[in-house]
Amino acid sequence: MSEEMKGKESPFTQVPVEITVAVGKARPRVSELLKLGPDAVLPLDRRVEDPVELYVGDKLIARGELTEAEEGQPGQLAVRLTEVADLKGGI
Repeated sequence: MSEEMKGKESPFTQVPVEITVAVGKARPRVSELLKLGPDAVLPLDRRVEDPVELYVGDKLIARGELTEAEEGQPGQLAVRLTEVADLKGGI
């Protein structure tokens, strides 16, 4: 990195990124998937109290717990972070 760039913020830090929050996975058979309809319940591999995982692309960046947002619409979901990956090397 050049001396000029040291201490300066990269313009890329202003680019918005999409974060995916994974609550669990399901592995239904195709026959079960074809039977799904309104009011069907699809069991996941996690429990309600288990942490959720936050990803940017396929990179795990944090874990946390689902909660209700303190700001915004009533009932709006949010994630309270409990673990954060070291992102100094980039995303």
